[in-house]
Amino acid sequence: MNSTTSVKKELNEKNGFQIWWRLLRPHTLTASIVPVFVGTMFALTNHPINLLLFLAMLIASILIQSATNMFNEYYDYARGLDNEKSVGIGGTIVRDGISPTTVLRLALAFFGIAMLLGVYICIESSWWIAVIGLICMLFGYLYTGGPLPIAYTPFGELFSGFFMGTVIIGISYFIQTGTLTVSVIWLSIPIAIFIGAIMMSNNIRDLDGDKENGRKTVAILLGRKNAVRFLAIMFISAYCLTAIYIIAGVLPVWSVLVFLSMMKAADVITKFRGKTKPLEMMPAMAATGKTNTMYGLLLGVSLLVSHFF
Repeated sequence: MNSTTSVKKELNEKNGFQIWWRLLRPHTLTASIVPVFVGTMFALTNHPINLLLFLAMLIASILIQSATNMFNEYYDYARGLDNEKSVGIGGTIVRDGISPTTVLRLALAFFGIAMLLGVYICIESSWWIAVIGLICMLFGYLYTGGPLPIAYTPFGELFSGFFMGTVIIGISYFIQTGTLTVSVIWLSIPIAIFIGAIMMSNNIRDLDGDKENGRKTVAILLGRKNAVRFLAIMFISAYCLTAIYIIAGVLPVWSVLVFLSMMKAADVITKFRGKTKPLEMMPAMAATGKTNTMYGLLLGVSLLVSHFF
């Protein structure tokens, strides 16, 4: 059994359709789904929503996130950072033998489809959305592309949280209501933190390899133990802000439902403690994505329920 086959077996990677599914890095797609859902549900609390606009925004967001993951796969391979033993990647290029050019072209095709959906969204709302959308796509590319990839700096969590959290929630709300409020910005901050936490978990897992390749992520600057502590602080901050918003009336009382996700957040920290190997930390990485999913879905549902009661 060669090393590639061994790693594929350890990661339970299958062939066929699963190759292309892994390329999307589905465990990260919660970062594109949750903000659209939450932004739309917040709009519903005081304005009727357009279901087609919601679906177009949701699909466009997923496509942009997927394309960003593909650019990550392509450029990390091109820079020699990924090999057949790398954990946390799709492995489409280094383990499955798919051409790097094919991955790059697919990423660009996803961007193209997202742009077409963006045209429809702009027609139904405002052409300013096109400007903001193009900026989001540019930063999606620059996250791992360009001369100084954002992912290689201490600002990866900040940029991903801001663009995937605050900006996407703001757009989702604006295209439904035609306006933007301070409450939407406040609402977006916990979601931005959880999305940043997904990137932080990824960087904690990849700390050793990233350090060898000259990256300067927050996880590297803090060290693994302090990075896990910082991740815990991020979770605590998000939940504290949520409590403040409920007390202040920014969120309905129904939003206490989101605190059901705290157990999963605690599980993330537990799964990271004492682990040093990337494969050992994969469950913690997956749990971080699930925390964002649970928090976001419960928040969206609480807003939906408050609309009817």
